[in-house]
Amino acid sequence: MATEDLLVAAGRQRPPGPRHGARRVILYVVLSLGAFACILPFLYMVSTSLKSSAETITRVSPVPFSPDFWPSALRWDNFAEAWTLASFSLYFRNSIITAAVTVAGVIVTSSLAAYAFAKIRFAGSRAVFAVLLATLIIPESVYLVPNFIIVTRLGWYDSLAALTVPFMASAFYIFLLRQFFAQIPNELVESARIDGAGHLRSLVSIVLPLSGAPVFTVAFLAFVGSWNSLQWPLVATRTPRWRPLTVGLTTFISDAGPQNQLIMAGAMIAIVPVILLYFLAQKRFTEAIARSGIKG
Repeated sequence: MATEDLLVAAGRQRPPGPRHGARRVILYVVLSLGAFACILPFLYMVSTSLKSSAETITRVSPVPFSPDFWPSALRWDNFAEAWTLASFSLYFRNSIITAAVTVAGVIVTSSLAAYAFAKIRFAGSRAVFAVLLATLIIPESVYLVPNFIIVTRLGWYDSLAALTVPFMASAFYIFLLRQFFAQIPNELVESARIDGAGHLRSLVSIVLPLSGAPVFTVAFLAFVGSWNSLQWPLVATRTPRWRPLTVGLTTFISDAGPQNQLIMAGAMIAIVPVILLYFLAQKRFTEAIARSGIKG
């Protein structure tokens, strides 16, 4: 008797039946329809950004398989025109600087706090961590007024500090890193402590080099959160000096009027950096999410 037959006879492995195959087909169909529904608005944005002003009215179709859904000729100059009219160079620079400073602050604060919760035993650590996680249920809008009062009294209104400092700490990022740090064997940290290394040296020399995937994931999520922020920049700034790209795009939408092709071109300019960064970070992102809940 063949090995496969023995396994089947022992009940360890069963050959897939027709019912199993039908379920898989149904699953693939449902997932494909869901993916198509998610990507359809993005395809519409791409096609509209490459149309002429007249084609946004005459060539309209909700189905991407229709010729009217796509432009007859690609108008790449829409992007240059949108960039110039909306003064995206200033807003783009502001978003890059704001996101970079926010990401740096998040990595520092989150890694230090996560290391403390994962590797340092102190009285009430579990209670403090539970309270920290409880803050995740508080809506972001609740922090709006307190943050505004603090920023105003510190004299940070309409400055880079107002857009970055309030978001340099996050309970979710601390939780994500803590779950991964807890998987690193304590023996590695203890051996470093025996050799005379302090907690900070152990974090920098041992824990962080072994945690490239989750740290990169936290950096990516912090970058996306800062890049897409709209409500807080509108509240914390009054001039374009430090306003990010999202605010510039919102202003451009009202200024562009019926020129939908320029509005979609501006939206494409705003999301391209995030898309490129995601494709670069996709492998580490999925790896960190998959491994964050294994232990801890």
